Amino acid sequence: MITVNEKDRVFHLNNGRISYLLYVMESGQLGHLYFGKALNRSGSYLHMVEKAHRPMTTYIREGDLYTSYEHLRQEYPCYGTSDYRYPALEIQGGDGSRICKPEYQRYEIIKGKRQLEGLPATYAEEADEAATLEIYMKDALLGLELVLSYSIFRDVDAVARSVRFINKGEGTLFLDRAMSMSVDMPDAEFQTVQLSGAWSRERYVKVRDLAPGITAVSSMRGNSSHHHNPFLALKRKTATEHSGDVYGFSLVYSGNFLAQAEVDNYQVLRILLGINPFGFRWKLEQGEIFTTPEAVTVYSGEGLNGMSQQFHRLYRNRLARGYWRDRERPVLINNWEATQFDYVEQDLLLFAGKAKECGVEMFVLDDGWFGARNDDKRGLGDWKANREKLPDGVEGLAEKIEALGMKFGLWFEPEMVNKDSDFFRSHPDYILETPGRSASHGRNQFVLDFSRKEVVDAVYEQMYALLSTAKISYIKWDMNRSISECYSAAYPADRQGEIFHRYILGVYELHERLLQAFPELLIESCSSGGGRFDAGMLYYAPQGWVSDDSDAIERTKIQYGTSFVYPLSCMGAHVSACPNDQVGRITPIETRGNVSYTGAFGYELDLNRLSSTEIETVKEQIAFYKENRGLIATGDFYRLLSPFEGNFAAWEIADQSGSRALVTVTRLLSEVNGPYRRLLLRGLRKEQKYHVESRYLSYDAYGDELMQFGMMLEDKSSGQVIDGSGGCQDFLSVLYEVTAVR
Repeated sequence: MITVNEKDRVFHLNNGRISYLLYVMESGQLGHLYFGKALNRSGSYLHMVEKAHRPMTTYIREGDLYTSYEHLRQEYPCYGTSDYRYPALEIQGGDGSRICKPEYQRYEIIKGKRQLEGLPATYAEEADEAATLEIYMKDALLGLELVLSYSIFRDVDAVARSVRFINKGEGTLFLDRAMSMSVDMPDAEFQTVQLSGAWSRERYVKVRDLAPGITAVSSMRGNSSHHHNPFLALKRKTATEHSGDVYGFSLVYSGNFLAQAEVDNYQVLRILLGINPFGFRWKLEQGEIFTTPEAVTVYSGEGLNGMSQQFHRLYRNRLARGYWRDRERPVLINNWEATQFDYVEQDLLLFAGKAKECGVEMFVLDDGWFGARNDDKRGLGDWKANREKLPDGVEGLAEKIEALGMKFGLWFEPEMVNKDSDFFRSHPDYILETPGRSASHGRNQFVLDFSRKEVVDAVYEQMYALLSTAKISYIKWDMNRSISECYSAAYPADRQGEIFHRYILGVYELHERLLQAFPELLIESCSSGGGRFDAGMLYYAPQGWVSDDSDAIERTKIQYGTSFVYPLSCMGAHVSACPNDQVGRITPIETRGNVSYTGAFGYELDLNRLSSTEIETVKEQIAFYKENRGLIATGDFYRLLSPFEGNFAAWEIADQSGSRALVTVTRLLSEVNGPYRRLLLRGLRKEQKYHVESRYLSYDAYGDELMQFGMMLEDKSSGQVIDGSGGCQDFLSVLYEVTAVR
């Protein structure tokens, strides 16, 4: 999958569907040639390099009026040697200079893919699944070696990139900017697509036209954040969900990030993705290595949905890992929205008993089970059972839940502490705070300094003690505030710029240690819902709580946006009580179920409070999900109608063989005497006959009809309801089963 033209020093990554081409310039810098649909492997392609003499330009060699980095497309650019755009690398040497001129030294081709030490990353299980090109660059004056890594996958149209920095000189270096990737596109005729929002409305789809200047999304909060996801896509202006050129850029990282598109005044577009340079400074001593997080780039000629399917396949199969990667996830019920802090053990057993009766497979005990935790002002950090609530401890409750025939899960917030806790009173110096200044709080809690090994050790010991003695099959890992006053008492002044990154490395280390000790433990990542829903966490936690907003109508938008990058298998999606806890909306339980099927399914309510009719519906929902969860987790996902663009949301999950599909159509608000509607399906076999079934609709049709004429929709707002059967109501959802007829 990697060929090298030694004469022209052109490197070509090609899996038969996509090509990525780069070359070595005469100056020794790396240049970018092409990224897109696969090209012939034997081409030279140096003619793609475009040079022209331009006024007001700085040139790199005397007498040469054509070669300027400002006007050349590069792979990993530096600032100040004729390029005035934002760079991928900024470094300070011992003399204070920030000029860096890395030059090509050699390359190496590796079968498979290297692991990134201490960092999450995609992987290859077999050597022939991927190939990796490593290009070694060196700035002799600084003594800095750069290793640029490019991995291309056999089965996915993606290239994964990262960079290693090695100080081989005699002095200390300071990295002020170390992006994971940069790519210069030859034109800027694109729109950007980003996933932005806030708490309880995460990952809304935002599309913007590019213009000269900067378009960027970022986080400086210490977590990837509710506000912007570490992802950016480029789409041609004519591209749709299912056609046209689209490029996706996703960062496998959970901390401060920057995703930036810069258009220069000649319509060249530079994409940068990596750790946010703001507040970042890494001291690189002699012999030390710094590795950037991994960036994954995807090309699709089949629109935005095609891009998403590439991310889904890669992240579901070669980023998520371990015991739970390929296993069906249990149907769970969580007690938080039903009880919050107010419960005793007998309440929980009644709660769990009813859930077991309905077919639920796991009970998860949320916040309030530990220390003096009766509200959010105290107890956080004391990971020992509150014996007034749990007289037999977590161990006793877990055994009783197991005796009911269910698995037991437990909520933790390991990275946080209340000042009113035994843990804080024993270790008041363990939080992040700036000397001489007050520490801000969020939800009455403070952030533990996970950049320090002794802090991570202290939390690990408490969690290990519980997990090794109680029958805990699952943990919900929460994180309910961003980082402020980011200063660590354990590090000197010239290393304070490392703390944000070292903190995330500590979070990753704790996850890794727990998974090594308890390899069958299922971890669900949660950060007040979607505050750290990113590819980095997926490496450790194969599912995440998509949002604290559990309202089905809001979730059509949140889950729709999340699907741009992340597979359904990682989306925690639960049926919650009505009126909804976040927005007060009253939504049919069928709608809540249909929307929640699109993910790792569960419940956030007290089933004992439902009517007998609702309980029967719950039993039907659970039985349906169990029958179809394999398809939901591994099928191809198609976005069909966007809730951001109209009154309907629709999506489809199709078996990869085209033998079965589930289609969910949700009407947000009721209509009167509306038009007939059909929905164009995807992923079916043209010559195959299918049976289409919903609550009120049943007919047979061939695949070509369903994809070209469309599937007829069950919609009683088309015309006037005269039979008294209802159906014209707000927030109505219908699930269609499309099954091949044998």
